[in-house]
Amino acid sequence: MPLPQQLRDESDFDQLPHNIPVSATIADIEEKKGFIDYFRFVIEVKTKGGSKYLIYRRYREFFNLHQTLEARYSPEDPEKPGPNTCILPPLPGKVYIGNKQEIAESRIPELNTYMKRLLGFPAWFLLDEAIRMFFYQTEQDSQHQPRALRRLRPPTRKVKAETVKPKMDLFSSPRAEAIFDFRGNGKAELNLKRGEVIFLLRRVNADWLEGTVNNQTGIFPESFVKIIKPLPESDSEGESGGHTYSCLHCCLLTPSGVITRDVCVQEALTIQPAYKELLSRMRDVFKEDDIALNYRDPQGDLIRILDDEDIQLMIKESRGQLGKVKRPVNQFPWELHVTLASDLSVYNTEA
Repeated sequence: MPLPQQLRDESDFDQLPHNIPVSATIADIEEKKGFIDYFRFVIEVKTKGGSKYLIYRRYREFFNLHQTLEARYSPEDPEKPGPNTCILPPLPGKVYIGNKQEIAESRIPELNTYMKRLLGFPAWFLLDEAIRMFFYQTEQDSQHQPRALRRLRPPTRKVKAETVKPKMDLFSSPRAEAIFDFRGNGKAELNLKRGEVIFLLRRVNADWLEGTVNNQTGIFPESFVKIIKPLPESDSEGESGGHTYSCLHCCLLTPSGVITRDVCVQEALTIQPAYKELLSRMRDVFKEDDIALNYRDPQGDLIRILDDEDIQLMIKESRGQLGKVKRPVNQFPWELHVTLASDLSVYNTEA
């Protein structure tokens, strides 16, 4: 009786490199406040050599991996799989409506099963570049500290213990008073009301601070507050170990004038955001639905963005301008110029 295709050949497996992933388990989920707010999975990966590490992946990355593997290894006739083909395990489908956290939580069992079956395929399959890159611990993965690992902790009995909480001296804490109302754009930014006292956590950049008010933590522009007690020098320089924020400068061009905004997100400056994510965020920032995204090329012409390839071109051209345009350290090297979709007068046209 022939052995199942998923069963590894022991001699082939023994010859695999020690850094090949052999198992993966979702330890937790974390919310990421990027251009759109989303949840990503914290995954503990174990290698053939016995090492363990954590990686952070979105559902979208699972989906892209599955599509790549399907194109490479799915047999034309599932009833007659040929050499170097395999029937991939099912991936939980996309969900477009619902609570994001609940959707992410509900996907954990299915994604764990998916990874277990995927890493149980023959040795030649584990050497695939797409598999190795998906489970590879990037530099960003290694530098991120997980907030919790709920699903890796063994069940323990809760023991009530009386603890004496030290009293917090509010008058000695770095703080500021809001002198204007401020409405944040997205979950990363605080909403402030004039007269409220914000307890300062750290400086994000020259213009933005991170703090806590009304049991909410987020960032806000320094120009909207009066500093009562400043941050210590180490926190003022952004060394407190909090979230890393990057700022995007964007503006809305209208017939009546220009509206500018700085949007701060928990993303690396090197990220290439998806076109749909940027469009969704700009609609939320400027409260306009019928808009178009644009950028200025090195010649100063306004170029309309239509898809992810245009985003890639914009980022590539902006890198060529590094050093020529002075920007804050944590600001994206590219800017978005938002126009009303029906307004064609802002584009350069030849007579």
